[in-house]
Amino acid sequence: MKQDFSELRLDRVTRRFAGVGGKAFNALDELTITIKRGEFIALLGPSGCGKSTALNCIAGLLPLSGGTIQLDDLRIDTLPPESRGFGMVFQNYALFPHMSVERNIGFGLRMRGVSAAETTMRVANALKLVQLTGQEHKLPGQLSGGQQQRVAIARAIVIEPPLVLMDEPLSNLDAKLRIETRAEIRRIHHELGRATIYVTHDQDEALSLADRIVVMKDGVVQQIDRPQQIYAQPANLHVARFMGYRNVIEMDVEGATGDCVELRDRGIRLSGVAMQAPPGARAMVAMRPEEIVVGEGPQGRNTLAVRVETVEYGGRDSLVGVVTATGARLFLRTAQSAAPGDALSIHVPAERALVYAPTPA
Repeated sequence: MKQDFSELRLDRVTRRFAGVGGKAFNALDELTITIKRGEFIALLGPSGCGKSTALNCIAGLLPLSGGTIQLDDLRIDTLPPESRGFGMVFQNYALFPHMSVERNIGFGLRMRGVSAAETTMRVANALKLVQLTGQEHKLPGQLSGGQQQRVAIARAIVIEPPLVLMDEPLSNLDAKLRIETRAEIRRIHHELGRATIYVTHDQDEALSLADRIVVMKDGVVQQIDRPQQIYAQPANLHVARFMGYRNVIEMDVEGATGDCVELRDRGIRLSGVAMQAPPGARAMVAMRPEEIVVGEGPQGRNTLAVRVETVEYGGRDSLVGVVTATGARLFLRTAQSAAPGDALSIHVPAERALVYAPTPA
């Protein structure tokens, strides 16, 4: 297997499993994507969405039920994992506890018959890259969780793979180590110049690390785009919910002026929302808690009177749950002090609301 490539192409990759009663279901359904050399791709979604299945299909740990995988002009989905030559980093590190850091990192090279002299040189380079020089004679149990994960990364990259695969590598670390280690992963990716495919359920990880994000649900790709687009312009209501649009209200379209509509539901009235729809249509309106503002809007537009139900203190701000007079519940973030029972006026900026066609939750 060559050690470099221009692009990895997945064409309608499908993985089918037998379900209850022998009825088959697609854990991965026709995933199609082209990944360029040097790209960092995040597969993002909740548990059971198919992201780890996709990674295992690429690695060769699961056979395909349909579709193909090509590395430039070479079809690789028919090759065994060891012939693909990819580096893989697992959630649980998968280090040998009785081997030193140095021997753990060099394990793959020894299995490939690389000479002792070259193995020593490449292990030293990998240790330097993951900033663990001086730790080579320690056992994994003598290292912190973040250091152990960097040993796992060094072991994956020391074989000089064309592609690095990472399956939720930070999920076992505490919050501080997760932030530190993801910065290290991004630095290592840039220095290597190879492609990385990274599985995560954490939106912050995906947004901060990836060049492109693949959002998945029930084995089906929902959106593939740059982090900025995924965050600001979710393709559908599922992506919006997953990316933090916690306030979702089904409303009636009452009137339209150009590309803007007026929406109403249970005492909530929003005007000037960008949407093309005829009066009488139904729409799902999604808003982030941080986009809702305490106070009245210009000329009182899109202003609601609410009562505070819950307050979750978060340091710089609080997540405040409110209810309207008609019982509609919303969440907002504010640095202003609030307590259960307080009466507030809140303003929903029309340009911050996203509108989708009604779909099942």
